[in-house]
Amino acid sequence: MASLKRGGPLQGLRVVELTKIWAGPEAGKHLAFMGAEVIKIETNAALDFTRFDTLTGDINKARGFMSVNPQKLSAQIDIKSKAGVDLVLDLLSHSDMLIDNLRPGAMERLGLHWDAVRAVNPRIVQVTMGMYGNDGPLTHQTGYAPCFCAIGGLSAQVGYKDQPPTGINMRYGDSSYGTAAAYAGLVALLHSRRTGIGQFVDVSAVECMTTMIADTMMDFALNGTEQTCDGTRHAEMAPHGVYRCRGGDWISIAVSSDAGWAALADVMGQEGLAGDARFADLAARKANEDALDELVSDWASVRDCNGMVGVLQGRGVAAGKSCNSMDLVTDAQLWQRGFFPEVSQPDATIRPIVGPGAKISRPAQICDDAPWLGADTDYVLRDILGLSADARASLKESGITG
Repeated sequence: MASLKRGGPLQGLRVVELTKIWAGPEAGKHLAFMGAEVIKIETNAALDFTRFDTLTGDINKARGFMSVNPQKLSAQIDIKSKAGVDLVLDLLSHSDMLIDNLRPGAMERLGLHWDAVRAVNPRIVQVTMGMYGNDGPLTHQTGYAPCFCAIGGLSAQVGYKDQPPTGINMRYGDSSYGTAAAYAGLVALLHSRRTGIGQFVDVSAVECMTTMIADTMMDFALNGTEQTCDGTRHAEMAPHGVYRCRGGDWISIAVSSDAGWAALADVMGQEGLAGDARFADLAARKANEDALDELVSDWASVRDCNGMVGVLQGRGVAAGKSCNSMDLVTDAQLWQRGFFPEVSQPDATIRPIVGPGAKISRPAQICDDAPWLGADTDYVLRDILGLSADARASLKESGITG
């Protein structure tokens, strides 16, 4: 059975999701945004925690669930029953990829381990997501994004100079991990398409976080150097930081060359600054970075952030306002570029969502909000698996499907 047609580079790809919370659904969301048909397997007996929302009180309008599951389908199947597992295996025989981020050992206990999956579909790609991966002495441990970032070493690098680490926003862990898993799945899919041989892809959250500080890890491995927190500074740029402006806004400035520094110094309009030997080149600016940051901070503190951004960008200096949520949702350029596509729910509710982070030449049509629980069960059973009306009714009556 052909999958739904929405256009995009992944049109025709069918992905089955056994995922919860954020990182796993994030992987599927990327694929859905590129045109894949992504089917979430859910059950009313063990709902995704993000379907619970104290504000809306509606599992179909829970904000956390809606944020990471747009453009997907939902099939309600009880995978704790043998009949439910058999249905999922049948579905996998018609699919290209399986993504799971269940607790370690859960897929094996359910009978959805790699040997069972590839037995029904030798070409399939299974992407499994765990904090430590699926082997090794720590594979049994579970965790969420703050754990990923802390154990992977990322959190230890976030903080101000001469102060202890402050940690990092937990969203970075889930979104980065989910993105890496989606990419890994597509690489494996390419191999499958070329060879006819499926792939089991074991993605570790901790290892994904460690790759984000690969230079720090290599510096320690090769030189024994332990990097310490340095705020927003950069080893190859100066000035490089976020500076408070008039009215409480903040501006990010990153100078990557001597020419960039000359342009910034000219905009700052302080006589002799461009020729100051303390800032003549990158080495000098890094050696005198405290003084440099103080100069830029004093200059920025009495100026309008938006006005400075325009002037600096016009001179070729990388600069931007540090935006809060309201800044982003009211940004005219983001709206003009279609960053907030409008999607609809079965009750005809229309709302904008955060769309793909990049524009591509052959985009998919993004039109559907996150699925209501079990909204597509009948489509899966009837159109994909070819079950009769009587068989579907029997499964629903027995509680295997919803």
